[in-house]
Amino acid sequence: MKALSTVAALVLGGVLLGASPAHAATGEVVVFKTGLEDLERYTDPASGSCHRLPATAHVLFNMTDTEVRIHPGTTCFAPGVPVAPDRGWHAPPSGLFSFSVA
Repeated sequence: MKALSTVAALVLGGVLLGASPAHAATGEVVVFKTGLEDLERYTDPASGSCHRLPATAHVLFNMTDTEVRIHPGTTCFAPGVPVAPDRGWHAPPSGLFSFSVA
């Protein structure tokens, strides 16, 4: 019984102390597509969020205060290329890429 209460205390403590709420990145991730299309803007994207890049995406600009990653595939499951704040990355146009927020 003591072991069960110890496990319960550890789990509860981990939930209360270790759980930090997800926060939004401050700023925008901006995606340039083509000269004929408007910019795609993701304002204050939530931490841990995944966004599929448009089919005509050409360049992603990270104008937030945190790192974002460009992933092959549409679900952010595969490892991604890090894009630091105030940096950009060429996104191959295909509709088969996504980005996530750290």
